[in-house]
Amino acid sequence: QVQLVESGGGLVQAGASLRLSCAASRSIFTINNMGWYRQAPGKQRELVAVIFVGGNRNYADSVKGRFTISRENAKSTVYLQMNSLKPEDTAVYYCNAQIGTTRDLKDYWGQGTQVTVSS
Repeated sequence: QVQLVESGGGLVQAGASLRLSCAASRSIFTINNMGWYRQAPGKQRELVAVIFVGGNRNYADSVKGRFTISRENAKSTVYLQMNSLKPEDTAVYYCNAQIGTTRDLKDYWGQGTQVTVSS
């Protein structure tokens, strides 16, 4: 198991930047993948960015070039740097960790942090 604690959300104007943090209760080296998802009102939760255990990264098309996912191993923390924010980025952002074997990955979630972008 792992506990994930997010921070860094807030209310900003369009064009601003925010950095989200997700601190894990265990070493990142024992976690397969870590990522950020978001859920806007009335919409399904969607993947924003993921960093795999080997270091590769994937991004949703809507955030490519604006968001960057990174990790700080010593702090067991994953970050989401969000630049050039748009009103459509408004959502609750959730940190996700996947732990287990390739055939049996389990998902763990943080409590979520609100990001609101005004126009």
